[in-house]
Amino acid sequence: MNVLLIAGARPNFMKIAPIYRASLDYPSVACSIVHTGQHYDKEMSGTFFAELEIPEPRYSLNVGSGSHAEQTAAIMVAFEEVCLQESPDLVLVVGDVNSTLACSIVAKKCGVAVAHVEAGLRSFDLAMPEEINRMVTDAISDSFFVTEESGVENLLREGKQPERIHAVGHVMIDNLLRQVKLLEGIDLSSFDSHRLKKEAGTYLFLTLHRPSNVDSRETFAGIAEAINELARQRTIFFPVHPRTRNMMSAHGIELSDKVVLLPPLGYREALFLWKDAEAVLTDSGGLQEETTALGVPCVTIRENTERPVTVEIGTNVLAGTAPEKILAGYRLSLEKRGRARVPQLWDGRAAERIWQVLAGEGR
Repeated sequence: MNVLLIAGARPNFMKIAPIYRASLDYPSVACSIVHTGQHYDKEMSGTFFAELEIPEPRYSLNVGSGSHAEQTAAIMVAFEEVCLQESPDLVLVVGDVNSTLACSIVAKKCGVAVAHVEAGLRSFDLAMPEEINRMVTDAISDSFFVTEESGVENLLREGKQPERIHAVGHVMIDNLLRQVKLLEGIDLSSFDSHRLKKEAGTYLFLTLHRPSNVDSRETFAGIAEAINELARQRTIFFPVHPRTRNMMSAHGIELSDKVVLLPPLGYREALFLWKDAEAVLTDSGGLQEETTALGVPCVTIRENTERPVTVEIGTNVLAGTAPEKILAGYRLSLEKRGRARVPQLWDGRAAERIWQVLAGEGR
């Protein structure tokens, strides 16, 4: 079976890495990694792939940035050439980025089966580009690999056949648990943040990048107000996304001296910091899940989430963007720590289950 694994941005590689590694247990399966280049990342060198224990992509499409339409179209044109050259039996996509949508459409138009990992997640907010990508990808996929029960329920409600829906757990958690173990065996002093973490004592960890949060000066200023209030009591480590840094300058956003502004971090260094934080504040989707898996309190600075299990049984609190709600969410997240549970099947074996399905060994 000839399979193309699609990745468009750094977080996608965290998801496909366990899938690629698990494929090696199946001699009849040939996996090739396709990097669309949706996001350029200078840190994605040979070392990056070596740390994930996967080869460098067989195909790099280098499509770059642009509007959603420009980027999606560029990926489709470039990926069509790959499909025609490879004649794959299956295209496997993960998550909800433009590459997920574009490669799914191309594959189906070429008569190739599509499997969607992280299928069925819904925020029910069509103002989010990712929600549109999720819905359209699921509308044309052949196999659905689901991380949580809400995904199964959403797909059934949308009329998908039950036999095509597979609850397998979460490949992002597969990677997380593996990386936590690997951290135990490396020299942590090599991280630039090692000294900062040691000196900070109790600290918080912050990520912020969504356009809905940083493009509006009013919204960003309100979030900053809450962050500065928390910084009166705690050091806050804040790796700043380039978009966020630009908006901070454009809006004149000023943060407390106790908010330590860091450059974008590699996966391992970010994990090194947030896994021991008193709480994580974020608008990321993946961090909501990863913090739940490790039992770290999480405050999601958004009005909705496509990952409800992290709120229902995990450590996540959906706080919204108003300053007083963020502060209340922080307090509640600390209270939830002792009551939280890890969702079913988030045990580091999701990729194994995916291949059991694809290889016809059962669900």
